[in-house]
Amino acid sequence: MKKMIVLPLIVLCAASAVIALAQAASAQEKIPMDFAARKYAQAEDKTSQNKPTPATPDIQIPPVWQAWPANQDEQSAQVAGLTTLTMEQTIHRALETNPQIESAKATLRGAAEGKKSALGALGPSGNVSGSWQGQNLNSAYKTSMSSTIGSANSWNLDLNVHQNLFVGFKLLSTYQKAALAKESAEAGVSAAELSLLNSVQLSFLALLKARADVKNAEDSVANLTSQLQMSRAFYEVGLVPRLDVLQNETALANGQQTLIAARNTVLTQEAQLNTYLSFPLEQQVNYLGELTYLPFTMKLEQCLDLAYKNRPDLFVAVKSVEMAAKDAKIAISGLYPQVAADLDYITSTNRSGIASDNLNYDQQVWQAKLSMTWKAWDWGSTYFGYAQAVETVKKLYADMVTLRLNIGFQVKASFLNIINADKQIRVAKTGLDSARENYRMAVARYKAQIGTSLDVLTAQSQLTQAEANLSQAMSDYQTALANLYAAVGMKNYNLNPG
Repeated sequence: MKKMIVLPLIVLCAASAVIALAQAASAQEKIPMDFAARKYAQAEDKTSQNKPTPATPDIQIPPVWQAWPANQDEQSAQVAGLTTLTMEQTIHRALETNPQIESAKATLRGAAEGKKSALGALGPSGNVSGSWQGQNLNSAYKTSMSSTIGSANSWNLDLNVHQNLFVGFKLLSTYQKAALAKESAEAGVSAAELSLLNSVQLSFLALLKARADVKNAEDSVANLTSQLQMSRAFYEVGLVPRLDVLQNETALANGQQTLIAARNTVLTQEAQLNTYLSFPLEQQVNYLGELTYLPFTMKLEQCLDLAYKNRPDLFVAVKSVEMAAKDAKIAISGLYPQVAADLDYITSTNRSGIASDNLNYDQQVWQAKLSMTWKAWDWGSTYFGYAQAVETVKKLYADMVTLRLNIGFQVKASFLNIINADKQIRVAKTGLDSARENYRMAVARYKAQIGTSLDVLTAQSQLTQAEANLSQAMSDYQTALANLYAAVGMKNYNLNPG
């Protein structure tokens, strides 16, 4: 009979250990750092394959420079075929490789696991408990002599199934909160994608603006160089004073400095885009595009309706209020009675080595129990905790209303910026035509020696400023479009106005 009790205990313990190890292994596979190590770690050096591998923990934290993106060989192979990237291709690449998106997706996967965990808490739980007790009985006499009478051993095994029947809506509210958290995480992924898309578009437009500035600066340097050569030729034949040459040399030096700064801005914006796309900073990528103008036809009311319907951060705010309401239900659950049911199978064995002992027995018991507990008084701890949760709901609701107001302002401000940039483009085009004609006439007058070098330099400065004004207006228009689409929650990859 002892074997009948001991063997099930041993088997049960072994099974519990196997299940625990399996659960630990399953959980370990979902550890984000282990995931990153397996997906983004650098490939090991081939020369190290023959070296003995020291014992290391299962979870390895990769160095920062190895965490993203894929190994260097794979990355080089992917980059080798990329000669040009349009704005749309750039955005798609960023959404696929940027760690900001992976972070949001990891949050979503965690929320999905949390929902499963909360669902599991609604079902019954199985519990196993066992015990063994051994006794050695001794007798002592007045003659200071003692003798051993015998020993006694007892074994106990309890298999229990526990089911919470009513815990004040706590378990149900917890599951509903977990479901809302999953929906919020899904919106969080959309919000992260929208934010990254807007950042990439703004950086791409800044690059196009910098390239336009380089083109304008190069044209200015070319004109100033030609003017300097002309003034030197006139000076050598005594038609103009030395002052004209010095003025043109100074203007050319200033133009060259502007060109150097513009080229540096281009390199900076390319490095910023490479960062968004997880390219090496030194990677040469031809980002293809130009500043264009297409009229925007949407009305402000349409933009506001789209914003209130599509903005993922507003959806997240709504879900935050709903989750806070579930927290309030969880907080007040302590005021309700707690009802549970238990089903037990208990087997007990007692063995005594004393011949005259009649306590040797084997016992199997099936036991069903329905229990109820109700905390009658806790000095208001539960109630005040509920009151605190209610105030949190009010606070989050106020934050949601504030966010909605701010979204409306963002849409209106971006809409007005589009209108403003549209007007500036029209004025800048007219100004550029006049500046070009003014420069042409100033150069012609200087060649005919009826104008001064200062007239040409002034005209050149006005032409450069007019070109810069048009580039700035075009950039402002495209930037306002990008900000408006982000404000209404739309993913417009090419910024084609609707």
